[in-house]
Amino acid sequence: MQAKTLQMELMGKEFKISNTPLITYANGYATVSYGDTIIMANALMSEKGKEGQDFFPLTVDFEENMYASGKIKGSRFVKREGRPSEKAVLTSRLIDRPIRPLFPKGTTNEVQLICTALSVEKDCDPATTAINAASMAMLLSGAPFEGPIGAVKMGFKDEKLIINPTDDEVKNGRLNLTVAGTIDAITMVECAASEITEDQMLEALSLAHEQIKKICQLQLDFIKEMEIEKIVPSITEKNEEAKKAIEESVTLEMLNEIKGVTKMDVKKRLHALEDSIIEKYAKQIEEELFTEGDLKMILNSKFEENMRRNILEKGERVDGRKVDEIRPISVQLDVLPRVHGSAMFQRGETTALTITTLGGPGDALIVETMDEDDTRRYFHHYRFPPYAVGEIKPLRGPSRRDIGHGDLAERALLPVLPTKEEFPYTLWLVSEILKCNGSSSMASVCGSTLSLMAAGVPIKKPVAAIAMGLMVDKENPSKYRILSDIQGLEDFGGDMDFKVAGTEDGITALQMDIKIKGLSVDLMREALMQAKKGRMEIMGKMLEAIPSPRKELSKYAPMIMSMMIKPDFIKVVIGKGGEMINKIIAECGVEIDIEDSGLVQITAPSQENGDKAVEWIKKLTYEPKVGDIMEGKVVKILDFGAMVEFAPGKDGLVHISKLSKQRVRKVEDVVKLGDKITVKLYEIDDLGRFNLMKVESLNGKPVTDSKVVPTDPTLPPDAKEKPDYKTLGERVEGTHSVRKIV
Repeated sequence: MQAKTLQMELMGKEFKISNTPLITYANGYATVSYGDTIIMANALMSEKGKEGQDFFPLTVDFEENMYASGKIKGSRFVKREGRPSEKAVLTSRLIDRPIRPLFPKGTTNEVQLICTALSVEKDCDPATTAINAASMAMLLSGAPFEGPIGAVKMGFKDEKLIINPTDDEVKNGRLNLTVAGTIDAITMVECAASEITEDQMLEALSLAHEQIKKICQLQLDFIKEMEIEKIVPSITEKNEEAKKAIEESVTLEMLNEIKGVTKMDVKKRLHALEDSIIEKYAKQIEEELFTEGDLKMILNSKFEENMRRNILEKGERVDGRKVDEIRPISVQLDVLPRVHGSAMFQRGETTALTITTLGGPGDALIVETMDEDDTRRYFHHYRFPPYAVGEIKPLRGPSRRDIGHGDLAERALLPVLPTKEEFPYTLWLVSEILKCNGSSSMASVCGSTLSLMAAGVPIKKPVAAIAMGLMVDKENPSKYRILSDIQGLEDFGGDMDFKVAGTEDGITALQMDIKIKGLSVDLMREALMQAKKGRMEIMGKMLEAIPSPRKELSKYAPMIMSMMIKPDFIKVVIGKGGEMINKIIAECGVEIDIEDSGLVQITAPSQENGDKAVEWIKKLTYEPKVGDIMEGKVVKILDFGAMVEFAPGKDGLVHISKLSKQRVRKVEDVVKLGDKITVKLYEIDDLGRFNLMKVESLNGKPVTDSKVVPTDPTLPPDAKEKPDYKTLGERVEGTHSVRKIV
């Protein structure tokens, strides 16, 4: 392969493609750089297909390298890169999704694509650069890839759309949109947004596609006049004898009978027809003219073709719905008694049980990645066990699909969550998929909204979600049907899986996967408008079950108390080597988080535990003022008075003349070592020493009889014994506890 380099300007930065000096033994290799972000892509394809392969064996990996951004991570003992981070997995999926549909259907050759991050500039997105590099490597490999594809990122800040935004523009803006496509159409969309309208989203997609065309053209220019050895794909061929047998035995009426409201209804009828055909051709199977698998594969293809035909020509779906009709919805709240919040959302057969767990600030998730480190106070986990689709499989931890669906549901709810100042809890959501017949990720979004509201989390607005499908006439692409709320058969046999989540005011998350070569912006407009109609219908059903977030948190949820201390006192509360803060945590049974601003957050199982920790910290950070009255302990006897400790680490002198109104001959006549006495601070001298006097009466009563002496030295004498905690939203100084939302 001849050495070559091409570059162009892309949004003020250099975008460059090169196949030198980094050279490998891959069928196709390329290095693509955008700014200082450099991605090396290597594409390989086997010469022959895998026998018996029933799906396209494409493997895509994005390799994060900490060295790419000048970081050394890991434990003290292990520095080697380990398993991929969730961000790396999500990037691998981003690369895979627009490339997979551009290979011939039925390809059985193994294809591996490895994209390696060599250098990363924070403001030049490595994910979109990797998609562009992957496309270039595929073109150079000679694989039957119907590319090129290009990818860009879109942002929205100050009411303006931004192409390839900086990191700051993404974080402080309202849109984080990744778009991939060919010269002709858009093939993949991944988006997190803060209530972007449909019109704004379509404008962003249109602008993105203009830049994608330029990136694709540069790739086409790069391969001009290059000698690329083409790899002939191995395509799964249908057994002609089996095809003939199905054609002779299966009528249109038989195919039309394969329908039902539930997935099992459809499966039973399809399996019954399969069994009858296998029985009919038992002799031919025995003679090895074809196999049972050949017959089943061709029958399933015939069923899918008929399903498409019925939808395109009659608008009839397998379960009897209209093309824009939503399956029946049911909602159950408080399914689990001891958790902090739970809700079960069911749409058709697809059922998601979502659980909300509330924790303290210290429970936040710390994420270390190649380009940035992050602390998340909200995270969502999606679980899809094999029983959800009636299968038997070993459990091997979260799959790439699980991670992707969890991330999508997480992004959908982020814009409506309360701020840390409004609600200081860490939020952990888990969606258990109990049954699945399509659109389980969107069910987990709806379940998350319901679970958060049931838990008493004051979300700003509810979020609903829907998955849209598409059937396109292969002979006449201008003829198509957009389907609302697709089920499993329509997903596998259709041409699009378009997931949309949002509030009544705009979109919060978007994801599109297609199996055709691309979609026009006009078709996407129609899909988005139909999705909005369906989303609002689903929202209505959700709000019937719970109109707004509950005002009370679960009695099993932890209590969070907040107080402000001066930043200078942080080291006092922590103590040498953490000795003091660990002692408070152990003795009070709480968790304590301290921010640099002086915000102290105490997560306690009960008010009593929290009160104890709060009072301890208040005494540690107490700043004595002249006139304060407090209880102290005699820690030292001197000839001329007694030293009294009135707060941890703070003591003062009660001179012998201040021990009593009467003349005192000897200090021990009034107090002894270890005695608890009430004292008043009457002076702080020039050297900062505290001068105290013993208080014998308070409010006209002897101290020994008085019950109004405060145990907290920071409170005035007429205060209650325990602090009067403020509720959330009222805090300025002092403390507040969170259990009731006001």
